[in-house]
Amino acid sequence: MKINGITDIFFDLDHTLWDFDRNSELAFGKILKLNQVEVDLQEFLTHYKAINLQYWKLYRDEKVDKAFMRFGRLNDTFNALNVVVAEEVIHQLAEDYITYLTDHNFLFDNTVEILEYLSVNYNLHILSNGFEEVQTKKLIKSNIDHFFKTVTNGETVGVKKPNPKIFYHAIKQANTSVEKSIMIGDGFEADILGALGIGMDVIYFNEFDKEVEAHLKQVKNLLELKKYL
Repeated sequence: MKINGITDIFFDLDHTLWDFDRNSELAFGKILKLNQVEVDLQEFLTHYKAINLQYWKLYRDEKVDKAFMRFGRLNDTFNALNVVVAEEVIHQLAEDYITYLTDHNFLFDNTVEILEYLSVNYNLHILSNGFEEVQTKKLIKSNIDHFFKTVTNGETVGVKKPNPKIFYHAIKQANTSVEKSIMIGDGFEADILGALGIGMDVIYFNEFDKEVEAHLKQVKNLLELKKYL
C-alpha cells in the first residue's frame, strides 16, 4: 500500500545502501597484511563485528569518543583472539582502516535502481551516524552522491541517532517537516525507534528477517520499497 503525503526520504547509509560488511572485510584484509599482523581474517571479523557493535552503541550513547572507539574495538578484538599486537600498531591499523575503507564501495543489490526510481518523485537525503570524512567519500566513490539533497552526520551535529535532535536537525536542513518525511534504515534502535520517537514514518530495512512487530513496514530488498513509495 502506497504511503501518501511523503515528500522527503531519509536513508541510513551503512548496511542500508552501502554494503559495509563486504567493504570492511576487504579493507581489513588489506591493512592486516600491510601492517604484518598475522591472524585468520574470518576469525578476526567474527570477533570484531560483535565488539564493534558494542562500541557503536557506546558511541551513540555518548559514552565514548571516536578515538577511544577506534582503538578499543581493535584492541579488544586482538585480546579476544589472544594475539599480542603493540599499541602503536593498533593505532596505525585504526588510521589505515579509515584510509582504506572506501577503496571498495560495493552497494546493496538494486541501490542505484531504487534511488533512480525514488528521485523522480521525492527529495532524497542521508541521515547517518558515521564519521563525516568517511561517509562523504563513500557517497562520492560509489557514485550515488548526486541523488541526495542533504547529508546529515552525527559527528557534525554533535549527537547521534536515536537522539531526537539529529532527526530534527536533518528535517530542518532539508526544509521539510516530520509529517512529510520517512526514515529508511537497518538500525532498529537508531533508525526505526529514533524516527518513531519524533512521530516520523519509517520503513525497516530488515535484510536478516529479524522478528519485529507485524504492523511495522519492512523490506528485505531495496526494490520492495516500490510497494510503499
